[in-house]
Amino acid sequence: MRAGLFTAFIAATWLGGQVQTSLAQTVSPNEAAKVSPRKESAPRKEAATSDPHTTGFVTGAAQSTEFAIAQDIATTLASGQETGPHGEVALRVLPMVGNGGIRNIIDILSLAGADMAIAPVLLADRLRSTGTLGDIGNKLVYITPLFVEEFHLLARSEIKSLSDLAGKRVNLGEEGSAGAVLGREVLNHLQVKVSESNLTLDSALDGMRKGQISGALLVSGKPVGFLARYAQGDGLHFLSIPYSREMLQHDYLPSTLRHEDYPDIIGDSDSVDTIAIKCALFAYNWPIRSERFPLLELFVQTLFSRFPEFLGDGHHPKWREVNLAALLPGWRRFRPAERWLQQQSGGEAALRKAFGRFLEQKSISNPPDREQLFQDFMRWRERQQGR
Repeated sequence: MRAGLFTAFIAATWLGGQVQTSLAQTVSPNEAAKVSPRKESAPRKEAATSDPHTTGFVTGAAQSTEFAIAQDIATTLASGQETGPHGEVALRVLPMVGNGGIRNIIDILSLAGADMAIAPVLLADRLRSTGTLGDIGNKLVYITPLFVEEFHLLARSEIKSLSDLAGKRVNLGEEGSAGAVLGREVLNHLQVKVSESNLTLDSALDGMRKGQISGALLVSGKPVGFLARYAQGDGLHFLSIPYSREMLQHDYLPSTLRHEDYPDIIGDSDSVDTIAIKCALFAYNWPIRSERFPLLELFVQTLFSRFPEFLGDGHHPKWREVNLAALLPGWRRFRPAERWLQQQSGGEAALRKAFGRFLEQKSISNPPDREQLFQDFMRWRERQQGR
């Protein structure tokens, strides 16, 4: 078992370097095909046997919103479960810190304990189309699309615009992260030549405070709690990243950072235009007869049936962007997830049942209050499906 894990780690490390090199030069899916990166077989995957009740969830850096989402899932699903004679639960979700980029996808394909990961759809699409890791279309499936991840470009006070970063030291994040791969691409597209650093976010922000770094990029869903706390009082501010129609062809979306997202960084009536990308919850396509398949199936059933719980104020606001039934073009959905959605498409009765289970855990006992909450939930769901 140790030898297998060591082999998987070495393979992931080597392949990570190959993928980062090829995608770092990529500015669009079409141009990626022209690069003709070296093709390799998909990494080998061995099933973990140490704990049949724990599913591994690879996410972004510990400071990211994606990690907060994974923690939301882990803590929420841990409650309300029957326990065994020694306190064990049938399903345990274990968040695993990743870099939010290419490495997350490689981890799903190679690490024994990694069953699923939050990853940018754009990077997954490119890995599949270039064939850098072989045919991953049969090894990678999606559970559900999630939300958009915004580009957060922080700068020191003397940097007033994007053009002021030209020739300056700018941290794009660790190699292979969404910030490093896509930030490099965006800056090249905007013809802003910087001196690139690839530090952790903590190190980059510390370097900015000392004047060693002029800017730092993080690609993560807003609001990122760590940024709001760290930047307060340091004179840091967000730079606008202009959006063009050409970016839409490369799967970027327009977005805006507002005062309510970062009240200590953005003024009351101010906002900052930026761009964003979509992310999704991907999973390894375990064979039906494998021991990991029923565990991942249980995860899907539990997450989907308890989804209304994540829409409350106690959870990250990004949950309100999630539409479980949304499709991810070009990818296959994990079969139990598809089956659950088909079963629930029968209508409102199933939704009311799930919503009722959610409210039973709350202090809402007045029927009119329950009905009003359910109608608000239904209107929100209809808006999401209409997007």
